[in-house]
Amino acid sequence: MKPLTIGYSPCPNDTFIFFAMSQKLISNLPPCQEILKDIESLNNMAFEHNLDLTKISFHALGHLRDSYALLDAGGALGRGCGPIVVSKEPLTTNGLAGKKIALPGRFTTAALLLRLFNPNLEQLVYLPFNEILPACNEGIVDAGVIIHESRFTFQGYGLIKIIDLGEWWENETGLPIPLGGILAKRNLGKRYHAQLNKLIQNSIEYAYAHPAEVRPYIKRYAQEMDEAVMYQHINLYVNEYSIQYGEEGKRAINELISRAEMTGIIPKSEQPLFL
Repeated sequence: MKPLTIGYSPCPNDTFIFFAMSQKLISNLPPCQEILKDIESLNNMAFEHNLDLTKISFHALGHLRDSYALLDAGGALGRGCGPIVVSKEPLTTNGLAGKKIALPGRFTTAALLLRLFNPNLEQLVYLPFNEILPACNEGIVDAGVIIHESRFTFQGYGLIKIIDLGEWWENETGLPIPLGGILAKRNLGKRYHAQLNKLIQNSIEYAYAHPAEVRPYIKRYAQEMDEAVMYQHINLYVNEYSIQYGEEGKRAINELISRAEMTGIIPKSEQPLFL
């Protein structure tokens, strides 16, 4: 049987979620091949249909609905966890106009949120997420949209927060911010999707039940990250929505996709998000 290709990032929330699957510690697991890449690389691999199951930005999901469906487990969605716009110099939100702003990838949800917040921002630069803080500090860009552990470390680069895009989203909609989810190829079928959902849920539950066992795996891929930051990262991005979106989570995802469709950022589609 051809191995199931599984893509996820080396960020602590993803290695926490997929630890038990990667180490074959849960039952009924098919043969798997894990591929660890940054989120924008995973987005691009999904555009090439190179992954059967993958972590994805919800922005990218809007372009991939014909080929992939969203699973109900493994996502990053919550409150107080959205991207933050930072700068070395104090700026108002209106002062971002005409500034060079770094984004962590064209199809990241961070890029989508910035465009929803202000569609008129034009000088956008795409950098790997871990290069944005140094670029802001060195004046290569005027501002940057930061994600992942950068939200815990930006002040150490002498940067200040201009706006929390997740907070803006929550105030606008009253809903949690959907950042990324797990997609599976549509041609795998509903029965297999249900099996994959259960495997991811079991993998998360295993990680919660065996924290000492999962720690070395997470640290292997977060070598340059302070351990306290590593756990802040997990606690922020792995939560009840990671087990199952529930009605509120699904409303948040649908709202994000609908707003992106209305503004023309992503194409409209008749395909349901969930298979």
